[in-house]
Amino acid sequence: MAPEADKRRYADQAYDAIESMIATLVLKPGAPIVEADLIERTGLGRTPTREALMRLVANGLIVQLPRRGLLVSDILLAEHLDLLEARRALERLIATSSARRATPPQREALVQCAQDMLDAAKRGDLAAYMQADQALDRVNHAACRNPFAVAAVIPMVIQCRRFWYAYQHQGDIGEGARCHLLLARAIAAGKGEEAAAASDALLDYLRQFAQQVIE
Repeated sequence: MAPEADKRRYADQAYDAIESMIATLVLKPGAPIVEADLIERTGLGRTPTREALMRLVANGLIVQLPRRGLLVSDILLAEHLDLLEARRALERLIATSSARRATPPQREALVQCAQDMLDAAKRGDLAAYMQADQALDRVNHAACRNPFAVAAVIPMVIQCRRFWYAYQHQGDIGEGARCHLLLARAIAAGKGEEAAAASDALLDYLRQFAQQVIE
């Protein structure tokens, strides 16, 4: 592997590791970012860690404040519903694109990821549920072949994942898994209109969950 590819791979690993810490509230909102601590936790070097932190700043999960350095961003309840409305339009585009463009292995993988979510929900295994959710997103994003839509939606997905971890006691992962399974099956069947409707239903579920938290 070329040196430049090595650097990119390590930066991606650092990003995934730190993003997971933020999304699962290992790094809590408002917590200071200590670079040396993250290097130790991830086992990666200073350069990939710094690259990852800058990407997380761009995605809104970390904020850079004068004289205070880097902090994990707050969860803003008042803005979350607006975020979901913006995400709705992007997810609908991604779903319909995936229904048209997904390869047979991708269609199969989407359904398997959704089934894994359902199985994890039945066991009450939140960690496995979220891992399957992330895996489904990765396949769906690759299948849609629209890097611009994916780049726009990823920060919103991460914010929603963190919101879920913060308020999971008010959620219903069984219903979430059911919504994902309907979406995956519609995409796998190549039915664009059904995929769009399933995507809207998933966002309706996320909005209802958010409204319960806010109220």
